[in-house]
Amino acid sequence: MFGYVLANSAELTPNQQRRYRAFYCGLCRALGKRCGKLSQLTLSYDMVFLAMLLTGLYEPESVEGSARCPLHPTKRHDWLANSIIDYTADMSVLLTYYNLLDKWQDDKNAAGLAAAKLLAPKTRGIARRYPRQSAAIHHCLSQLQRYEQSRVQDLELAAGCFGNLMAALFCYRQDFWQPTLCEMAGGMGKFIYLLDAYEDLPRDKKAGLYNPWLPYADRPDFEEHCREVLTLLMAQAAAAFEKLPILQDQDILRNIIYSGIWTRYQSVLEKKNRRHPKK
Repeated sequence: MFGYVLANSAELTPNQQRRYRAFYCGLCRALGKRCGKLSQLTLSYDMVFLAMLLTGLYEPESVEGSARCPLHPTKRHDWLANSIIDYTADMSVLLTYYNLLDKWQDDKNAAGLAAAKLLAPKTRGIARRYPRQSAAIHHCLSQLQRYEQSRVQDLELAAGCFGNLMAALFCYRQDFWQPTLCEMAGGMGKFIYLLDAYEDLPRDKKAGLYNPWLPYADRPDFEEHCREVLTLLMAQAAAAFEKLPILQDQDILRNIIYSGIWTRYQSVLEKKNRRHPKK
């Protein structure tokens, strides 16, 4: 379900691209150090966004450096380390673990179950450090599974589960900024869930699988309706973001929120138009 919260690289300056990449490499390093090499497979730009957002909000003391890595041994890459990136690494592993268990419950995916078992020892330690987030992720994914099994037709119910899950991740601390972060995460989480479902709709419709967009798919204005729903959700997230006193990396964060996150939608739409060109 992840892979949607990306920067629009074409609109980033070279310095912004280096900074963005430093967060990516920093998160990869944190995963390897805290949870082992296997955990580095959980790396995603979605969680890079979270690391950058919370770093900008809380401004922790950071360490910068550069190094070569096994995947890119010919060139040194900048990296960034701080307590927020460590937190984001833990959340990446925790979310992946529960998502793999969810896939096992849904599809009896043996490979997913095996990967979950390998992550389990580190996940138990993370769950002890962050019981609130762990309980919320487990609860939201379980509730979402029940909604999908009952084929609930309410977009808000299904998407709301993932919005609540994202809110638990965004709320690093229970402090003054928690309501605003929850509002932002709620809109973005719903957007991610519904965009993922929009991308999967042709396949799900053909296979007879659950998809929250199915009750609307035959409407003549479906594409306009879908775009309107997604736009409203990201407008909610953007409005909440603008309330946060973030100065550091705000241009990169705005690039992601206002432009980058729509690149996947545009790609899906173009693919659909190629398959079914308008007459």
